[in-house]
Amino acid sequence: MVADKAYHSRERVVSLWIRGVEPLLPVRGRTDGRGLGRLRWVVERTLSWLHQFRRLRTRWERRSDIHQAFLTLAAAIVCLGKLPGVGL
Repeated sequence: MVADKAYHSRERVVSLWIRGVEPLLPVRGRTDGRGLGRLRWVVERTLSWLHQFRRLRTRWERRSDIHQAFLTLAAAIVCLGKLPGVGL
């Protein structure tokens, strides 16, 4: 899991390790050059691709299965647009 300094706490780190998730959380008050911004950029970029779709920018759907269907459809459209030779 990659997050910023606000999410670092001993309890959270232990909880993640128990679940088998490797935490990549920078320690508060320390500046270390681990380069987590490069990893977080991938997530932020992907969210911006999904927010092209108005129904996902603001969640209007009350039912989670309908929201998940729109999310899956949007992800498929984004992936299709990234294929070489396919222009959407």
